[in-house]
Amino acid sequence: MFRPPTPIVKNLLIINIGIYLAVSLLSLSLNEHFGLYFILSYRFQPYQFVTYMFLHGDLRHVFGNMLILFFVGPMLEGFLGSRKFLTLYMVTGLGGGLLFTAANYLEIGGLKRDMETYVVNPSPEEFNRFIDKHGGGLPSSVYHFINEYAENPSPGNEAQSVSYARQIYGLSSETSVVGASGAMFGILAMLMILFPNSEMLLFFTFPVKVKYLVGGLILYEAFSQLERAPGDHVSHLAHLGGAFFAWLLYKYWQKNRTRFY
Repeated sequence: MFRPPTPIVKNLLIINIGIYLAVSLLSLSLNEHFGLYFILSYRFQPYQFVTYMFLHGDLRHVFGNMLILFFVGPMLEGFLGSRKFLTLYMVTGLGGGLLFTAANYLEIGGLKRDMETYVVNPSPEEFNRFIDKHGGGLPSSVYHFINEYAENPSPGNEAQSVSYARQIYGLSSETSVVGASGAMFGILAMLMILFPNSEMLLFFTFPVKVKYLVGGLILYEAFSQLERAPGDHVSHLAHLGGAFFAWLLYKYWQKNRTRFY
């Protein structure tokens, strides 16, 4: 059942959409400064764990997240109360950023070690292995270079391969993540926990129980992370982190409160 926006939902919609319009219409570089960067990047600042969740990459990104907030948020805010709903939004958004950062630290740490190992001992065979492991979504020129380097392992091509390896590490370590998706998955997960047998309209047409719809989305995100396709820039771990922290928050409330409001 549709409910009009509640106070916190309304304010969050205004903030998220307002920031997106300001960035788009005024060509502001907020994403560059307030997106969440790799924790060892010179661009990283602790406040980015909060600011990243109010920024979005494109219209589809902000529209999808705000659609969830608009339709699902009022029901949860009405049940939890405004204070707990805002806590849910912030904690799950933060949790998504934390899980993404932890996994990113391990992944980029491994990339850095492999890059440093390759720089010390470059060869066509090792470059091919490096690209197979870390080169998803690269320009076609890099893959053409693999054959060229194999056919002609000259000092010039060797130096170029080292340059490519360093560029791959640099691109990975200086890329930021933005979006409220972690918080949105937190909201959906909390809806599933509290109202598992309620129904939502899939494609605004087909009624599906929340536990099947949201549970399916979470499983899809887990599968997408495990079978990550080349060029996939979606932060699946931020989504999963939001859902996980919603469960942790529910357990905390369950343990320390007799009721939610």
